Amino acid sequence: MNLSEKEIEKEKTYLNYSLKVIRNKISDLGQVLYDREEKVLEFKKFIWDSRSDMDPTEMKTLMNASDLEVTLMGYKGNYLQKLYKIQNKPYFGSITFKDKNGENKIYIGITHVEDEENDKYLIHDWRAPICSMFYDYELGKAEYLAPEGLIKGEITNKRQFTIKNGNLIRVFDNDINIDDELLQEVLTGESSEKMKNIVNTIQQEQNTIIRNVTDPNLIVQGIAGSGKTSVALHRIAFLLYKIKNLNSNNVLIFSPNNIFTEYISNVLPELGEANTLQTTFNSFLETNLNEFRHVESFTEFVERYYKYEEKNIELVRYKQSNEVISAIEGYINRLLKNLCFKEDIITRDYEITKEELNELLKNRYSKLLLVERIDHIADKMCNDFYRGKHKEKKVILSKLLKNLSTKIDYKEIFKNFFYSPEFIESYKGHINDKEIKESINTKNIKYEDACLFVYIKGLLEGFSYRGLIEEVVIDEAQDYNLLQCKLIRTIFKKSNFTILGDINQTVNPYYKYDSLEELKDIFNGSVYLELTKTYRSSPEIIEHTNKILGLTHVSAIRRDNNRPVLFREEKNNLKELLLNDIEQSKRDNLSIAIITKTDEEAEKIYRLIKEEEPEINLILSSSKEFSKKMIIIPSYIAKGLEFDETIVYTSIDNKYKDEEKYLYYVACTRAQHQLIIYNQ
Repeated sequence: MNLSEKEIEKEKTYLNYSLKVIRNKISDLGQVLYDREEKVLEFKKFIWDSRSDMDPTEMKTLMNASDLEVTLMGYKGNYLQKLYKIQNKPYFGSITFKDKNGENKIYIGITHVEDEENDKYLIHDWRAPICSMFYDYELGKAEYLAPEGLIKGEITNKRQFTIKNGNLIRVFDNDINIDDELLQEVLTGESSEKMKNIVNTIQQEQNTIIRNVTDPNLIVQGIAGSGKTSVALHRIAFLLYKIKNLNSNNVLIFSPNNIFTEYISNVLPELGEANTLQTTFNSFLETNLNEFRHVESFTEFVERYYKYEEKNIELVRYKQSNEVISAIEGYINRLLKNLCFKEDIITRDYEITKEELNELLKNRYSKLLLVERIDHIADKMCNDFYRGKHKEKKVILSKLLKNLSTKIDYKEIFKNFFYSPEFIESYKGHINDKEIKESINTKNIKYEDACLFVYIKGLLEGFSYRGLIEEVVIDEAQDYNLLQCKLIRTIFKKSNFTILGDINQTVNPYYKYDSLEELKDIFNGSVYLELTKTYRSSPEIIEHTNKILGLTHVSAIRRDNNRPVLFREEKNNLKELLLNDIEQSKRDNLSIAIITKTDEEAEKIYRLIKEEEPEINLILSSSKEFSKKMIIIPSYIAKGLEFDETIVYTSIDNKYKDEEKYLYYVACTRAQHQLIIYNQ
């Protein structure tokens, strides 16, 4: 709805006043921080110079005062950074809300700005309770949950702004949820080099997930292009705002690969928050496996299948299955039940019978993990025979371990699992000695074996609990099997979880969920939610990708762009075809990705066109930096990314097969405006 000239002038006046207040705050805060830093340095020098004249209590009091001052400076410094970010674009929307206390106009931005002179907030942080109504309600009755309880009233006006470099470019009233006009404008623009925040276009179904603090664990099934990752990152920003003493070092994100980690690295800083800790499951395995030099990555694991290099697919599928979990647990339980000390230990200083040792092992310390049992027995022997002098403990431990009926060698224990009755009864397939030895007797370990190895090791010695992590996000959860989720849950046992995925974008060829609701058995207290609208692709692209898997998704907002999905067939003119498609994309100033089925195909295309297109980048699993203007990338690294134009390429003799349809779906759903498919 268009505004009158008078209304537009009022908005310009409010904007100019807001900018003035913000810039004054930046100036004042900068001076305060400079002055306080000088005082803190002088104070620390005073403490140091006077240390010999003060007793410990005085010293501790002064040090605490100094630390408090540094902490307060940190808070002010963080707020100063947020003000810098909004100094040219202070807010993006407003609502006028009328309740029993009267009518208030609430301007909404990345962070709050207070006008001390007039004793009011000029701008509210988008995460504030009252701002939830901007995302959840149309004009009319509305409510929000404030600290003092549920506040009911009515939204009488809803307004959205486009502000650039401190100038009001566009303002309009919107009587419905954030919808067609602004969202269409955002979506029809070019895709960005990195993922951007969506704070001004968060949809109601997304907002429900972002602001959920009632349920400790959320499991989110979201279709391709529904904004799963954006929702996860905005949820982190909301939790950092909402939960007292939670900071970015208490949050861990499991990303699918390092390229994706780089791609999302701008979102939290844009929202005024520091980036959180991030890892991949492969890195997570490596930190728990010092027995091997190299752990195969998930990408390498997937490549083995799609390159047809895996000889025993059924064995790998079993290692990824739910059934292997109970087989391992049964095997370890039997090992522990049969484990015992074989002989008495007799030295010059002491004598202890095997009966006494086994009583300690089997009864007194039976509730502990095996490694803890041995440690407690060694402690007891130190106390009994050396009056608590623990310098002998290392020798005692060595004697205890040598005396056990089974050697505590994790590689040996892992190898024996494949000869165990638990494995034989559960697997019922073919496996030979060579395959078993290849799993163990090398400095490298395969991805599927690494997960089993860590689980066996953890059952015997425990899992390294990470107590500092309070919130964990698992993105692309459909590619994590149940055992992987169980490992993460066990190690972060006191953390809350946000788990996001799409069962239709499964890249793991050996494992597939019927529904992510299956994870509720692992993550107790979970609520299952769905994101059902797609914002990424044009209707033409969605129509094609639906056919791949027999789906019925529709575009939530994008309109027909009159760009049909194009099909090319490689003959003797592959180079010419590709260069023509790339040239057209460059004329339209679009980002473009050539998504291949394998890394070999990616390297082949790169060699073919790099001389004519020197700006094109080859992205492989080992790549550390990401530039998406013009890239070639294998399909199993591309998930989570999006591009204006996507060329899905497979060589003529390597078409996607029916059992590879989910990988094909992932490749095609990366496209926003144009999809071109070769040889399929």
